[in-house]
Amino acid sequence: MQLYKYIYFFVIVVLLISCEKKNKLDIDVSAIDIDVTVERFEKEFYNSAAENLPDLKQKYPLLFPLSTSDSVWVAKMTDKDELELYSETQKLYDDFSDVQEQLTDLFKHIKYYYPNFKAPTINTLITNVDYENGVVYADSLLLISLDVYLGDTSKIYNDFPKYIKDNFKKDRIVVDVAEAIAEVQIPPSNDRTFISKIIQEGKKKYLLDAYLPTISDALKMGYTQEQIDWADVNDEEVWKYFVQGELLFSTDQELNRRFLDKAPFSKFYLENDSETPGSIGVWFGWQIVRAFMEKNAISLQEMLGTDNEDIFKRSKYKPTK
Repeated sequence: MQLYKYIYFFVIVVLLISCEKKNKLDIDVSAIDIDVTVERFEKEFYNSAAENLPDLKQKYPLLFPLSTSDSVWVAKMTDKDELELYSETQKLYDDFSDVQEQLTDLFKHIKYYYPNFKAPTINTLITNVDYENGVVYADSLLLISLDVYLGDTSKIYNDFPKYIKDNFKKDRIVVDVAEAIAEVQIPPSNDRTFISKIIQEGKKKYLLDAYLPTISDALKMGYTQEQIDWADVNDEEVWKYFVQGELLFSTDQELNRRFLDKAPFSKFYLENDSETPGSIGVWFGWQIVRAFMEKNAISLQEMLGTDNEDIFKRSKYKPTK
């Protein structure tokens, strides 16, 4: 009986340690007060007539470039294809309150780490599926192109590659917003080595850990769970490939295309490349920064300002296998 008590005690301790490790960044932000304003530009625009254009231009001056004539905007208001795109977005986003709630929680987490942070005014719009600019963050303004987040099975995306449209879904909005904000918070690096580049990306992903602590790694990475599992299982082999190929301190720009850029798979130049997830270098950079933060008592801001090569050395990173 005494043995069982020890086993029970050991199991409880292990569970407590696991929970503490898992939830280290899951902080309580309920007391943080932040105002979030959402303006539905696409609703106002596509439900307006030509005579309302001056009022719209006055309300949303940044969305009406001076180089574009009024006749172009008037034509857009009645364009069949644009109206169809607008109709598709409203099927999913007529009520934006659930996304607004997610964004509010995100902004509270950012304000926890950056007390001077002010929530930007959110403008929703459609941009003819300009997915490279699905989210645009400019300090006091946040633009969200709703037509980029209609779900990967939407007929609108029939001509898009699968690896691109897989992330055209509603629950990616808050992740893309967090990434856009993280992008401007990370000091730039002049180090052109591969290891520095992946750690620079890893810093961004670690900010997502802090800002979106309840979001899955798969969603934060833009992977399926199967791709996360592949990375976990094969990390030792991939790391060995990087080390033995002397890639870590290489400045070869081709490594960006092979292991950092968005792609259907990473390019090891092996027969089974198609089985690998794209941007695998980003995933490794993330794990290195996580290892660094576990081994060093350092604030989020201090980590962002730490030299990338220094992070690598002090992380003492080793694959899990």
